[in-house]
Amino acid sequence: MTLRDDARTLLSGWAPPSARDAELRTRFLAHLDAFPTGMTRECLPDHLTAGTIVLTPAADAVLLNHHRKADGWFAFGGHCEPGDTTVAGVALREAHEESGLTELDFDPVPLNLDEHAVEFCSPGTTVHHLDVRFLATAERDAGHRVSEESLDVRWWPVDALPEIYPDMQRLIRDAVQRLRG
Repeated sequence: MTLRDDARTLLSGWAPPSARDAELRTRFLAHLDAFPTGMTRECLPDHLTAGTIVLTPAADAVLLNHHRKADGWFAFGGHCEPGDTTVAGVALREAHEESGLTELDFDPVPLNLDEHAVEFCSPGTTVHHLDVRFLATAERDAGHRVSEESLDVRWWPVDALPEIYPDMQRLIRDAVQRLRG
């Protein structure tokens, strides 16, 4: 099974938690149908990406990275690479690489979807990341680190977040809700 096949299977079998997520799932699947290379960063102006939001098991704090290029606080995530075989694997790999955490309790069921413009992804073109987002938990003392892609990585109380984009607020809210049931 190819990474693109995995994405189609994952998204087709997923129960979107909101009408917005259902619309985005339809958009993502149409993108995959239209573009055989839709999982790669070379597919312009849009391509699938994957990310992970990391919370404490008690859902009282979130680990965010201050992204160097975007100059803002975000969850961990990024592009599919040639060796990737699953969308969940992309999200987990990115979480490990960008957070430095080696131990994550990772939920392979997507949490939500997001589409966002990225000006710095391909100079001269506005790229849209079609992002499949997952949830993982880790203990606060698990030993995170700052990667070369980030200016900082730190835990934030979920009720005292830094200035973040509305899509990050929604992601954190959805993650807290899933963990707290």
